[in-house]
Amino acid sequence: MKRDPRYDVLFEPVKIGPVTAPNRFYQVPHASGMTNALPRVRAAFRETKAEGGWGVICTGACSTDPSSDDSPLPFATMWDTNDIRAHAMMTEAVHRHGSLAGVELWHGGASVMNRTSRIPPLSPSGIPWMATHVGFMGNARPKTMDKSDIRDVLRWQAEGARKSRTAGFDIVYVYAGMGYLGYEFLLPEYNHRTDEYGGTLENRVRFVRELLDVTRDAVGKDCGVALRISLEELRGRPGTHQPSEAHEVIELLADYADLFDVKMDSSPTDCSASRFTGEGSHEPVIDFVKSLTKKPVVGVGRFTSPDTMVSQIRRGVLDLIGGARPSIADPFLPVKIKEGRHDEIRECIGCNICISSWHDGVPVRCTQNPTAGEEWRRGWHPERVDAAKKPGKVLIVGGGPAGLECALTLGRRGHEVTLADKGTSFGGRLTFETRLPGLSTWNRVAEYRLGRLNEMTNVSMYLESDIGVDEIIDLAPDHVVLATGARWTRMLYSSMEIPVGELDHPRVYTPDDIAAGRLPEGPTLVFDFDSYYMGGVLTEYLAQQGNEVTYVTPAGQASAWTIMTNELPLVHRALARRNVRVTTLHMLTAFDGAMATLTHLFTGETFRIKCRSVLVVGLRMPRKELFEALTARSEDVSAAGIKSIRRIGDGLAPGAIAHAVHSGHTCAQELGGKQYAPYRRDTPIVDAEPEFKSRAAAE
Repeated sequence: MKRDPRYDVLFEPVKIGPVTAPNRFYQVPHASGMTNALPRVRAAFRETKAEGGWGVICTGACSTDPSSDDSPLPFATMWDTNDIRAHAMMTEAVHRHGSLAGVELWHGGASVMNRTSRIPPLSPSGIPWMATHVGFMGNARPKTMDKSDIRDVLRWQAEGARKSRTAGFDIVYVYAGMGYLGYEFLLPEYNHRTDEYGGTLENRVRFVRELLDVTRDAVGKDCGVALRISLEELRGRPGTHQPSEAHEVIELLADYADLFDVKMDSSPTDCSASRFTGEGSHEPVIDFVKSLTKKPVVGVGRFTSPDTMVSQIRRGVLDLIGGARPSIADPFLPVKIKEGRHDEIRECIGCNICISSWHDGVPVRCTQNPTAGEEWRRGWHPERVDAAKKPGKVLIVGGGPAGLECALTLGRRGHEVTLADKGTSFGGRLTFETRLPGLSTWNRVAEYRLGRLNEMTNVSMYLESDIGVDEIIDLAPDHVVLATGARWTRMLYSSMEIPVGELDHPRVYTPDDIAAGRLPEGPTLVFDFDSYYMGGVLTEYLAQQGNEVTYVTPAGQASAWTIMTNELPLVHRALARRNVRVTTLHMLTAFDGAMATLTHLFTGETFRIKCRSVLVVGLRMPRKELFEALTARSEDVSAAGIKSIRRIGDGLAPGAIAHAVHSGHTCAQELGGKQYAPYRRDTPIVDAEPEFKSRAAAE
């Protein structure tokens, strides 16, 4: 297919100082969970994007000194010769496909706790970031930087830049965003200094300008110099001679960087989940930057539509289309647009499971793309799969996320696949969940797979097919895959922090009841110990129906795990807009149809609350009846020539949709062959013994 001429502008080269990006697709720096400890995993992950047509591929945060230590969160380092060699694996891989490689040099300042290095954090004025979530809390407060500290940071940046050039990077970053050190100098809340680095905006910008200067001196004419800067807070502050301080900062730095990478100030707004924020949401904050600098500008906004991309370029908002989450969901997004294969784009759903991976300290995961992070570990590729050595007939029972992914991958491997679901539409849990507030974008998981499956002649799909043991034996496939999903239970929660007992009352509901159209009579108490999105979104849903809802959880916040996906503040705002009363740290311990008894998780104190109904959002259990029935008739199954029966997705072990998709993909990769080892273990580069004085420049 030919490329639509409307999108030609996306494939124009863009000059970034002394280097040139081959097109406008720019994979901005983003956390991947792949540090220098996993150099091969990291190189393959980034190379796949270069192969897929992204013109620039950047690292995530890369520390310039042990005083910038974000452990236990994963971060890269540029401290010694081993680090250079580790990063060179990535730059060489990216260059093989004609893309540029960028490195985000970073000093965390007061936003890191230096838990491993035990060096006092640095801050312009000793002001710490005092996070409200335990994962980011610490009790080490920063020291106020003196002039020698400032000189040290500038020297570390310069040495990091030289090391970066030696490692083969084409673009070297200065980072002044997201609460890190450069950003701290820009904001008077952090910066109380009275010397030439504090006070007026011109003084507060000085440190960032000097970082840019030393970086350019270090890389010379070999590399472009990029500034990554957060503008949300500054945009909201009136300027002296410009509409805002953001305008004035860009004006002051307009000629000091070869590229401006513009973003928001905090993760919940910078990479907000689709549940709360649409595509291109950054534009109202960053739309002015190109009017104040002649240098190219890159920004993000979970871009998946080429029309939105072109619009931002034509209207002078951006020069380069930044992608973090979209580049994970579909590393081949640029190639598909270039070749006119728009329908094949695996669009990001904005669930932010990728971000939770960084919080978990593991290689990135993706709901849409189960191969993300597995390129080297398991040898998986997002667009290619090995043909089956002995194609067989496979029956998949259940057309939810796991079943759809399994069918798609098995079909690509050449198996003859039959996919059967007892429902009236494919999608499993998605058919209900995507009707809930803010979750419609998640239907892309089903739409993408159904679009590809409908093109396959070796895959047959059947709805309203309630298949039992007899039907399976009669069909006599070579392999049976059960993707039968899970059911929500009415189990309660104990002070031991485990599910216990069942709440037996005719007006006790589960999410399955809501999905079936059985709505509770209000007032309703939602008791949530699942702690992900479901409890909060169902509370919103019931409130939309006019139901008076109280939300109760034994956790410390509503939908507590959504801190991992950047949604937590927005969840609380959404519940507040619906006038939902939120009670934390309490268990539901009794309900008689008129009153519910709540017990404090730690103290055991109780109180009662009026309600007519209870919705329990807690434990899910696999639907295993069909598997057990097949197991009970193992002799008949064997006589029918069925070689294997496998369970996948929630029918094996309930989890997030990302777990289900990965489970389905894994099954399809392994079916009919030997069981793969779980994954290859990566090892750090240790060809050179690190010296204690690790700050020596590379040259």
